[in-house]
Amino acid sequence: MAELVVAFDLPSGRDALALAGRLPALKWAKLGSLLYVREGPALVREFRARGMHVFLDLKWHDIPSVVAGAVTAARDLGVAMATVHCLGGSAMLAAAVQAADELALVGVTVLTSHDAAGFEQVVGRGVPDLGLEAERLARLALQAGLRGVVASGRELALLRAALGPDLWIVVPGVRTPGDAPDDQARTVTPDDAVRCGATHLVVGRPITRAKDPAGVYQRFMESV
Repeated sequence: MAELVVAFDLPSGRDALALAGRLPALKWAKLGSLLYVREGPALVREFRARGMHVFLDLKWHDIPSVVAGAVTAARDLGVAMATVHCLGGSAMLAAAVQAADELALVGVTVLTSHDAAGFEQVVGRGVPDLGLEAERLARLALQAGLRGVVASGRELALLRAALGPDLWIVVPGVRTPGDAPDDQARTVTPDDAVRCGATHLVVGRPITRAKDPAGVYQRFMESV
């Protein structure tokens, strides 16, 4: 059974907490750069006080000592899961793992907003297959000891087959048929994500911008 993670990319902590109160049995809340920069650790503590696991999605990509310090701070704050960027390299990933203790670290492979041409610009070489790039980066994360990776649903089946059953695979860009893709280039339906082995499905705008957020949330819950 996969877990549903709601991404609270909203203008304020007050908005986020009000919406969270309308979503029954919400277990996981994702806080990204928008809300964390605006509201800080106090919002993490408030979500935790309401009994939710916090997924802190800041995608750390820096020198090893700085990332290790950030991971330590997140761990001490009681964050349940956090992201580091696999492009930071093996030494950075290893330093993050050493600092993590009970905090589950997941490594971002290829952003769901990238297509092949966009990723080629980032790495400065041809990229014939984004799936193989995601697998390459996921293997770095696995070798460093991370709990899992973040990857598009398009690469999900490949990663699950290549890396085995135990790795957490967190899948953003989840959309039901008819949902707007927004700035996600590689989306997946919740049914396909679960079928292919996702452990956590991240859903933001289809819920947070819906006229009936609770109803849409419930339909996603039924899918996972």
